[in-house]
Amino acid sequence: MISNIAQGVQAFTSNVFLVSGDRPVLVDAGANFDIVDTVRARVDDLEAVLLTHTHRDHVGNLAAVKDAFDVDAWGYDTSIEGVDHPIADEETVRLGDDEYVALHTPGHKNDHLCFYSEPASVLFAGDLVFQNGSFGRTDLEEGDRETLIESIDRVLERIDPDLAALHTGHGPSVTTDPYEHVELSARMARQS
Repeated sequence: MISNIAQGVQAFTSNVFLVSGDRPVLVDAGANFDIVDTVRARVDDLEAVLLTHTHRDHVGNLAAVKDAFDVDAWGYDTSIEGVDHPIADEETVRLGDDEYVALHTPGHKNDHLCFYSEPASVLFAGDLVFQNGSFGRTDLEEGDRETLIESIDRVLERIDPDLAALHTGHGPSVTTDPYEHVELSARMARQS
């Protein structure tokens, strides 16, 4: 089961997805809210935190989660404080009950990863794309529009057109025609 435990939080934070099952993990840690009690209300234990990228709104709560649950954080770049273990491009990682492939998708930030499970038909897109054709900012440090477009195109080539769920770093998850939202993001990024 996948739930956004930051849903409804009135603070500067990213979405935080709790993936329960065989290997309970968090995808991102969010910021500026009491994540520890929120997680404890739902699961007894965590095995890891997987990071889509290390912008402050995605990792502000990371130290608290690592301390409270005695877990490590996994991300693309271990030279960044708080990232304990690397996840390489195309590496397979287990989230809950399913295997996901990590896709290095820079453009919003150099260490950005998406996680895609073909069997589960789920994409964790971080801040690469959002609902209704929105896409990650490229006006921040390490942002690059052409690189972002290449990353969106790479994800589009990889995901199944019948994708069931798109979980994004901000805003609601998309469960109605999520592939079309990713396609629209690719078009909109080229027009802006």
